[in-house]
Amino acid sequence: MTETKAQAGRRAAVFVAGSWGTALASVLAQNGFDVLLWTRNADQAEQINAEHENSKYLPGVKLPQLLRATTEMKEALQDAELALFVAPSAAMREVAKQAAPFMKETTLCIHATKGFETGTLKRMTTVLAEELGRSPDQIAVLSGPSHAEEVIRKQPTTVVVASADQEAAEQAQDAFMNGYFRVYTNPDVAGVEVAGAIKNIIALGAGLSDGLGFGDNAKAALITRGLAEISRLGTAMGANPLTFAGLAGVGDLVVTCTSKHSRNWRAGSMLADGSPLEEVLERMGMVVEGVKTTRAAYELASRYEVEMPITAQLYQVLFAGSSPRTAVENLMGRLKTHEIEQIE
Repeated sequence: MTETKAQAGRRAAVFVAGSWGTALASVLAQNGFDVLLWTRNADQAEQINAEHENSKYLPGVKLPQLLRATTEMKEALQDAELALFVAPSAAMREVAKQAAPFMKETTLCIHATKGFETGTLKRMTTVLAEELGRSPDQIAVLSGPSHAEEVIRKQPTTVVVASADQEAAEQAQDAFMNGYFRVYTNPDVAGVEVAGAIKNIIALGAGLSDGLGFGDNAKAALITRGLAEISRLGTAMGANPLTFAGLAGVGDLVVTCTSKHSRNWRAGSMLADGSPLEEVLERMGMVVEGVKTTRAAYELASRYEVEMPITAQLYQVLFAGSSPRTAVENLMGRLKTHEIEQIE
């Protein structure tokens, strides 16, 4: 029996129809799920259904026949065995609130969003649990080095799905895994969520570094010390340190800091020439999660009393008017310290 036939007749709902949501919806459809991709945009839904393409976010790629779009939340969740939330972090609570009345208790709930909620600083599993009326342990998170532009073209990709409920993690693993999309399981939800969020900050820094022409040495140091910041905050928030050496940690960090597909890297490189943040975000035309996450991580570092110098300097660039070059000079001019002590 092929993996596609194994899922035949099962239904899945995916929220929302951005690049990552569309790519993951395509994986589910390739695996035999009847997928309804929810969007607020009626024109986008009509185009996906008529042309089998999401031209705004993933132009030039035909979507599977089993993937359709809808603007109706009730229709999306009708008989859905799996609900995948890929809304931007700032919109997650509102999307979950709209979905809640139509969610069955037995529906497997997964999210693939990398960020914290603005203001509350809550992780996405907490936001979903509050709005859907279930325990955070019942919600799985999918993360890892995975650009939508490559997944949609079936290029080999390996990710991790985390849940405190091993059965839920394995169900999610079975739903997504196929010949080009490999899925590992991990019980460390906090670690996977923190790593996925903070790596976007470091990618902004990598883009700044490249935009300033600082070279590979500087970027390698930024990635390495960025991993130390991720580890410090993550362990303070209850994560397993080993998670940060895996796909959700160093794997996702490397790909987001070095790839042409990384919107956070691109935004950072634009900021390097002195462009105002508002102009950069307008030119990007897509959500750059690292911007809001920088503010959240800056506050979390204070709350948990952990040192995050890269995050602190990026905060100054994004929100306090500091120049990118000054930020780098401040990082290089910090007091001498011991590398291993910093990691711990």
